[in-house]
Amino acid sequence: MTKFNKILLTGINGQVGHALYPKLSVLGEVIALDRGQLDLTNPEAIREVVQRIKPDLIINPAAYTAVDKAESEPELAHAINGIAPGVFAEEAAKLGALLVHYSTDYVFDGKKTSPYVETDETNPLSVYGASKLAGEKAIQAVGAAHLIFRTSWVYGAYGKNFLRTILRLAAERDSLNIVADQFGAPTSSDSIADATIDALQKWDHSKNGIYHLVNAGETSWHGFAQEIVTQYKKISTPTTLQPLLATPSSIIAIETKDYPTAAHRPLNSQLETIKINEIFDVELEHWQSSLEKIIKKLQK
Repeated sequence: MTKFNKILLTGINGQVGHALYPKLSVLGEVIALDRGQLDLTNPEAIREVVQRIKPDLIINPAAYTAVDKAESEPELAHAINGIAPGVFAEEAAKLGALLVHYSTDYVFDGKKTSPYVETDETNPLSVYGASKLAGEKAIQAVGAAHLIFRTSWVYGAYGKNFLRTILRLAAERDSLNIVADQFGAPTSSDSIADATIDALQKWDHSKNGIYHLVNAGETSWHGFAQEIVTQYKKISTPTTLQPLLATPSSIIAIETKDYPTAAHRPLNSQLETIKINEIFDVELEHWQSSLEKIIKKLQK
């Protein structure tokens, strides 16, 4: 098993960082930083922190994730998602450290009719997607040891995400309109954290590169919303969870064109995971199983 002396973890108040933090101690000593301790818009601040801590593993789940807001804040999105990862890679290279970074399904345009593989041509439709792609390319250009995990539709018991939004709206309204013509794999932050640690335990330099890391299966946002309400109602009791007004049948399917947003999103966000399965022997569970675990976690 690969072990690390010192691990620098960014973004501990984000979904993936929060999920990673309690699990990483099996790999080594963890120094975890939030936005207030590390300004990702300031390259010199990043360099100073890395040089002071001298980690042999840097894990960077921190990101600008406001997809629609990024359309009006392109410079900020690019600073955090595009430039900062390259700075981390440069500092990792100086230390001989491994950099783990997270990217997104939004680097693709969604026009492919089957799941995307790692070597498929990228063509982001949004500022957010372009900024995340710039981060990937910046890391690759440096040539440091790196693992880039592209994931999709991230949610969890913690933080702001689709699961928590649907539960809030379903408690307030008796019906919801949800987009049904975008397809992908809802992926829990816990699944991402577990798979990351599993891969790191088996890592060596021959395994550097980009990997797709998502829960198995696929659905639409509409199907995801219906499953959230179905599973929530199945395990909730009057004393543990807030009752929902909406039911699976009162969640109405609409098309993307009926719900205009500032940022364009790919209709097909499916990511093929054969590579990570073969190289690391890492296989994520089905998205419905993962969702059930997260809802039970919310119940507690």
